[in-house]
Amino acid sequence: MQFDRWHPQVKPVVQNIQKVIVGKDDVIRLVLTALLAGGHCLIEDVPGVGKTMLVRATAKTLGCHFRRIQFTPDLLPSDVTGVSIYNQKTQSFEFRHGPIFGQVVLADEINRTSPKTQSALLQALEEQTVTADGETYDLPAPFFVLATENPIEFEGTFPLPEAQLDRFLLKFQMGYPSAQEELHILQGQQKQHPIEEIGAVIEPKTIVEWRRQVRDIHVDEEIQKYVVELVQRTRDHVDVYLGASPRASLALFRAAQASAFLANRSYVIPDDVRFLAPYVLGHRLLLTADARLSGLSVRAVVQQLLDSVPVPAAQGAFR
Repeated sequence: MQFDRWHPQVKPVVQNIQKVIVGKDDVIRLVLTALLAGGHCLIEDVPGVGKTMLVRATAKTLGCHFRRIQFTPDLLPSDVTGVSIYNQKTQSFEFRHGPIFGQVVLADEINRTSPKTQSALLQALEEQTVTADGETYDLPAPFFVLATENPIEFEGTFPLPEAQLDRFLLKFQMGYPSAQEELHILQGQQKQHPIEEIGAVIEPKTIVEWRRQVRDIHVDEEIQKYVVELVQRTRDHVDVYLGASPRASLALFRAAQASAFLANRSYVIPDDVRFLAPYVLGHRLLLTADARLSGLSVRAVVQQLLDSVPVPAAQGAFR
């Protein structure tokens, strides 16, 4: 999707983030897709490619309350969600909100903490609430988590459980910039970092309204069947040990609606589904041991599915 086809109300958001993140239009598109679909992102890449800057730029652009959680091996679940503290004046316990109570939350190096602490995010990611001491607290709206992890360091890390991975709508990589883009980065940071110069271009309530409009995007029944067929075939693929769940179907459905909204369309086309499928399905599949030993990747399996499942024709009929 080319930049000049973006929704006119979204263009200022994209342009503002581009002042900090150079040459990564597809990455910005994925972040905004997850945001408007009501999901969350997992960014897996090597250090120094701009993962944290992407999250900070997004938060500042959206005018959202930003919180950062640095995950470490000694982090406790209460360090994420909050803790009840006894107030001697009132002689009662008061719940002190943890850093998860933000609108845009950076879960930095999420795989460096134990599965016990990772599990503190499960309810927040799925239900946008936190339960502590028998009380349930609503998280602020909009609530959007972007988690990062380093794919090359394994010492002192904990693999994310499948249930945790399934809570993320999209998983993607930033990738290295081109030589020209890297030169632009050097020149842009000669005096100060561009993150210090940008400000909010919309209000958080605008995101809530956009999310409502995304739900009204039309998805033709043929495209719905296309989504279901792609997910169904992951469960029957010879190289897949664990296929995608119905949550994956709904995730691809919602993400396609958000993609159409960003492209200023009132309807979904097959290209929306095809672009998003690797990012929605890739982290939800487990390959068989033989497939992994042979060097087969999850992305290759998803591409096989996209090549084998017939694409609905007559895009003009999807309006």
